[in-house]
Amino acid sequence: MPQMKDYYKILGVSESASADEIKRAYRELAKKYHPDRNPGDKNAEERFKEISEAYGVLSDPQKRAQYDQMRRLGAFEYGNFRGYRGFDGRDFSDVFRNFGQGGRQYTGSFQNFPGFGDLGELLRQFFDFGDLFGGGQTSTRRPGTERKQQLEVEVELPFLTAARGGEVTITANVPERCDACGGSGARSPAGVQRCQVCGGTGKVVQNQGVFAISQPCVACGGTGKIVTDPCPKCHGRGEVTVTKKFAVEIPPGTDTGSRLRLRKAVRRKDGSRQDLILRFRVKPHPFFQRRGKDITCEVPLTAEQLEKGTRVRVNTVRGKKVEIRIPPGTKDGAVFRLPGMGVRTKKGTGDQYVKVRLRG
Repeated sequence: MPQMKDYYKILGVSESASADEIKRAYRELAKKYHPDRNPGDKNAEERFKEISEAYGVLSDPQKRAQYDQMRRLGAFEYGNFRGYRGFDGRDFSDVFRNFGQGGRQYTGSFQNFPGFGDLGELLRQFFDFGDLFGGGQTSTRRPGTERKQQLEVEVELPFLTAARGGEVTITANVPERCDACGGSGARSPAGVQRCQVCGGTGKVVQNQGVFAISQPCVACGGTGKIVTDPCPKCHGRGEVTVTKKFAVEIPPGTDTGSRLRLRKAVRRKDGSRQDLILRFRVKPHPFFQRRGKDITCEVPLTAEQLEKGTRVRVNTVRGKKVEIRIPPGTKDGAVFRLPGMGVRTKKGTGDQYVKVRLRG
């Protein structure tokens, strides 16, 4: 079986090369080996295909990360994972040895492979293995279509806004279709050419012994096209990062880690609309703390107030003050409960607990 290609070596860059360094190397090599400059030269044509394939992977942050993960598996051959074992103790090489032989099929788990997440999902990005990885489902993704990952951004919320809820304006940085190139990634229509690797089909087929593997072309991302003259605004990505504002209704009782989905809030480079997930992080408050539905706080009192007793007015998350009677002889650290003055959630309303502290 063929060895995994070294895309860094093909472009003549180091593994730590920046996106700009990779782009410069690709442009220089593409000009040198382009078929138009080398008519009838099969070696130059093959070299150009390799260069395009390498750039198609290394110029995409997600594909590059996946490629680097696969490299770290140990410079394996495609389909040969000898020495790497799943949690059921089976050598991965056995998986591929049995695949397609007499209907034998691997049913072990590829999930949570140390340091690589779900290895089965990683391999699906590069190969079409049918239902090899369980579930009895065969991939139906067509060449030229890319599965969009969930688009999620973290948003910081003030403590009281999260507790009370209400409409707020959220600012977030999100990817949007580049208006300069219309999402094509090219400076002009002439800057997009048919992919030389897949011949414009968006897929490549490799014969692996008794079976053939059909996979999206990594050089063009399954689109069948290669950007040769990148758009100066989006640098060939077809998208730019923009700052957008959204009017959002925050549910009462929102906590750190809560998520809210905004339907079709972002326009991607292919013109489709994608949902945006807001993941909230609640800012700490100088007076209040939250424990589930309940609110806690501390009120400093003098020794005289604790000894003789007093009345204090305490702020609540509801925005109004509640008076508490402190009996004579109250000890430092005593806690008083304000029923129903906590956070309103779907599971009910909590209480507020006020701890008195001896003022130092």
